[in-house]
Amino acid sequence: MKFFNYFLLATAFVLVPVSCDNKPENLWQIEIKNPAQKVEVQDLSAEFYNAGVPLAQFQQKYPWFQGTVSDEDFGKRRLDKTEIAIYKEAVDKIGTQKLNNELTTLFSHIKHYFPEFKQPKVFLYSSALQGIMEPIFYHDAENMLFIDISAFLGQNNPNYKGLEQYWQVSMNPQNIIPKVSRVFAGFFLKESFEHQKFLDELIYQGKIMTLQDAFLPGFPDYLKMNYDQKQYEWALANEANVWNYFVENNLVFSDDSRLRERFINPGPFSKFYTEVDNDSSPQIGIFTGWQIARKFFEAKPETKLTDFLEMDSQTIFNESNYKPKN
Repeated sequence: MKFFNYFLLATAFVLVPVSCDNKPENLWQIEIKNPAQKVEVQDLSAEFYNAGVPLAQFQQKYPWFQGTVSDEDFGKRRLDKTEIAIYKEAVDKIGTQKLNNELTTLFSHIKHYFPEFKQPKVFLYSSALQGIMEPIFYHDAENMLFIDISAFLGQNNPNYKGLEQYWQVSMNPQNIIPKVSRVFAGFFLKESFEHQKFLDELIYQGKIMTLQDAFLPGFPDYLKMNYDQKQYEWALANEANVWNYFVENNLVFSDDSRLRERFINPGPFSKFYTEVDNDSSPQIGIFTGWQIARKFFEAKPETKLTDFLEMDSQTIFNESNYKPKN
């Protein structure tokens, strides 16, 4: 596919500016008439690293926090200067009050579309870098949300030395809310891995990203994708060429499970197996599915979000009339 290779190579170095002047009306900018209760996050590590709080008192208050760590090791960690420094840096950077406000807004939007949503208790903690690969955890049985703030110190932070750059792109304080939103999107839309074609995967990811649009109408799109601005601009500039690649290589209706690793899973780039792979944006299949979903809502803006989530992939694809142009 020579043209695709040439175009990708060219746009890898010359990014096309994206104009917002002709942006369609945001369907998800809605008036919240029944907002969520004001969020007040509970900082577990503030108490954990407070020498004035007896260990026994902390353990009694949070019996589920200790896990299998012995009392001796638990006590040593509370006095570890390196851990304390990481925690203090993290909590200073995130801004607790700002986080409270953004979580309240997020939960209000979730509640609008899913009235059955029960607002969780939110706990902050620092794993001292031990749990940064999966920093957001929702325990639905207890309705508790946990946020590991040591995972959001900022890209290129010295504490992240040795960690792959593609992970660090979304390890900034502004990535917390989109990642929390993504966790709840996955809660409301379970994924089936049985007998999937690539189109099914694309549409599933498009549904997840549509939930991100609905939950976070005021957030920049690149943050919803865990991209930086340059990666997002590459995806926009190459949208038609990526789709042409999928079509011309018969990938859209393929059941090759390896396509998930190439175009969906996290990584430094997407894998077209061309000379421009290193310059491409990662997880481009998620971006493509998102654009298909957006085209669907451009054609059928009256569709209820919950109805859209129940629709099959082929119907969404057909009714989107997705045909991106260069």
